[in-house]
Amino acid sequence: MTDNMTISHNKSAKRFETTIDGKTGYISYQEQGQSLVFDHTIVPQALGGRGVGSALVKHALDFARDEHKKVIPQCSFVASYMKKHPEYLNLKV
Repeated sequence: MTDNMTISHNKSAKRFETTIDGKTGYISYQEQGQSLVFDHTIVPQALGGRGVGSALVKHALDFARDEHKKVIPQCSFVASYMKKHPEYLNLKV
């Protein structure tokens, strides 16, 4: 399901989001100096089990890497994702 998912950066809302079947999932962040604090990952129940949350987190972490930002994984889902994907651990503050 996530192969052709489009994730956009909504800069005004400070979040990365995707809309599927009229439902929007997102990961929000706050800027803190040269770091991004990922504070919430929200996936509507109707989209659960499709890998939407993981795709959003991967996209957000890749953005942080591309922008040379460090990451503060305040959201437990983001912290768990980073532990399972050690290639992102060097982004952590």
